Amino acid sequence: MLGIIGKKLGMTSMYDANGRNIACTLIETDSCFVTQIKTNEVDGYNAFQVGFGRKKDKHTTNALKGHFKKAGTPALRKLSEFRDFDSNLNLGDEVKLDLFEEGEWVDVVGDSKGKGFMGVVKRHNFGGVGGQTHGQHNRLRAPGSIGACSTPSRVFKGMRMAGQTGNKRVKIQNLQVLKIVPEKNLLVLSGAVPGAKGSFVRIEK
Repeated sequence: MLGIIGKKLGMTSMYDANGRNIACTLIETDSCFVTQIKTNEVDGYNAFQVGFGRKKDKHTTNALKGHFKKAGTPALRKLSEFRDFDSNLNLGDEVKLDLFEEGEWVDVVGDSKGKGFMGVVKRHNFGGVGGQTHGQHNRLRAPGSIGACSTPSRVFKGMRMAGQTGNKRVKIQNLQVLKIVPEKNLLVLSGAVPGAKGSFVRIEK
């Protein structure tokens, strides 16, 4: 499973050959280097570690400075592993956009936007308990009964209740590569990608 790391720049739209306007996401993939190669003999599995986004040495720990020096790469912000690869990449090589082709389908992994603590009406589209009759003056946005009693004496896992919304690892599958702009290190993908502007994402083949 080959792939690279990129930074989400934002969304725009473009027209396809049939004149349809398609929403798409711009991803920047500049300065992506192979920082470590793992083998089945040494590490128990095959993978290569990719780093993305340059940063100053003064913002890098001594352990990571040694790691990057061994790989012969500059200090990088984000590291991620891609397992079970079959490529001719060597330690310190730059991973470029020629890894992808226009028209192929990829998966994108990122951290969704955090929405904070939400109640059931906002989070799960509940309708509340009902009207303000029979003493229900403060129950308009309440979840109501969750069904648990002396049996089973617990709340079932996955019960739709209030809580933290967003800020989760999300994988969006089967996004099409609409356009590649190698001179600007830009990848244009169809549809939406998880995360806020400026967040890091993994693009997997």
